[in-house]
Amino acid sequence: METINEKFTGIRKVIDQAYIDKGISYNAYRTLIDDLLKEEKSTGPSQSASLTAYSKLNVVRMNRLDKTTELLPALKDALLGLTSKQTWLVLTEGWCGDAAQIVPVFAKVASFSNNIDLRFLLRDENPELMDQYLYKGRSKSIPKLIALNENNQEIFNWGPRPKEAQAMFESLRDQQESYDSIKEKIHGWYAKDRTISTQKELIELLINSQEGQ
Repeated sequence: METINEKFTGIRKVIDQAYIDKGISYNAYRTLIDDLLKEEKSTGPSQSASLTAYSKLNVVRMNRLDKTTELLPALKDALLGLTSKQTWLVLTEGWCGDAAQIVPVFAKVASFSNNIDLRFLLRDENPELMDQYLYKGRSKSIPKLIALNENNQEIFNWGPRPKEAQAMFESLRDQQESYDSIKEKIHGWYAKDRTISTQKELIELLINSQEGQ
């Protein structure tokens, strides 16, 4: 059974260095979104008033989470326990509401640990990489975190949502709720959760990544 958070065992997938070199910092990602919004644009090849509106709302969400997110003590401990460098590649887009709720957590993690090199890639500019990480083999769901060791081998991947939020999303979709209703309920879940689920799942993955060294 496929899980939301997959950890590689056996032969590890290797990611081309070109993707790492192409990745941008969190600050650069935020600046890119802001600069595009000045032109009433969003990231990605498709442009629409709705995507621009989502991007504007996501900037507000990220600004809030940048200020309010506090790392759990157990997550700090897991980060302090890292004995080797990791590169975290994140596939994302500025219009994605789930990404706005999650990437600030990744940024907090990277700012706490010198062993994490966080880089962002736009999903629609990197289709070959995204196609390697389709959710359940068919959905280009983001954000998608790909953690690599110093040899660019995948240690684990995570996304697009914490397990509980993903289960809620799939249940609402199966009940044929409207897209707007699903969005409202999912973002309500994020507000109540306050990044705790994302952090707890990262703790488990970080600990497992050390045990697998």
